[in-house]
Amino acid sequence: MRRRRINLINLRHSRLFADKCFKKNMTTLYGIPNCDTIKKARKWLKDNGIDYEFHDYKKQGVPEKELRAWVKKLGYGVLLNKRGTTWRKLDDETKDSVDERSAIQIMLENPSIIKRPVLVKNKTILVGFKVDEYSQL
Repeated sequence: MRRRRINLINLRHSRLFADKCFKKNMTTLYGIPNCDTIKKARKWLKDNGIDYEFHDYKKQGVPEKELRAWVKKLGYGVLLNKRGTTWRKLDDETKDSVDERSAIQIMLENPSIIKRPVLVKNKTILVGFKVDEYSQL
């Protein structure tokens, strides 16, 4: 009985370790599934045999911790889509007074305002879909 219990514990730790290692090297694509650019990126990843996890902003929300890390690394201007309809729908006062803190709040409340896709692998973050950048990754 004791030996079996030790083996089960070792098996559980092995799986946790494997999951942790797998997640560490996992590629994650963030966005909205019906976005044309997301569709292009997903097709490219599939055609090139790259395994990835898709994070749907509409179903899963925007991961705040990750968003803050992206803003810290890239700046909010890279992530905030000022060309889309979501930005245009914001009142002028909000648009004129946007700073890092308010930009993060806007992106958390309106996931559609984040430029798409956001691709994350290890410490690399790519915003938008450019074949050259994806090929180098």
